[in-house]
Amino acid sequence: MSKKNTTGLTPVLRVDFPHAERLGRGKIMLLEHIRKTGSISAAGRAMDMSYRRAWLLVSALNRMFAQETVASQRGGKQGGGAVITPFGEELIRRFRAMEAKAEAALAAELAWLEENRNPSPVVTAVTDPEQHP
Repeated sequence: MSKKNTTGLTPVLRVDFPHAERLGRGKIMLLEHIRKTGSISAAGRAMDMSYRRAWLLVSALNRMFAQETVASQRGGKQGGGAVITPFGEELIRRFRAMEAKAEAALAAELAWLEENRNPSPVVTAVTDPEQHP
């Protein structure tokens, strides 16, 4: 989640919206990169994704909410760019707060999982037992 916990195990928050839309750490990270770079394309590059993929994710975010999360300006003499809107900033803040709350609520269970996990698991190919009896 937003901060490393002491167990090394990390729960992942994802909110499923109607019509197959999702809000998770990837979209929030993209918003944070746009905030830092002022650019959808640079944010996408920072996350090893194409400009098209980054643009589609921003478009999805803007459709998911009644207010825009990112305002962009096309290129040209002014050079284009993108900024996180005040609503987008609040979305980032609230999502990161939800992550922190979830991690705090799960701290004891994560500690128990950590205590009981195999510290050096053997990685093997997973096979479907129904296909390979």
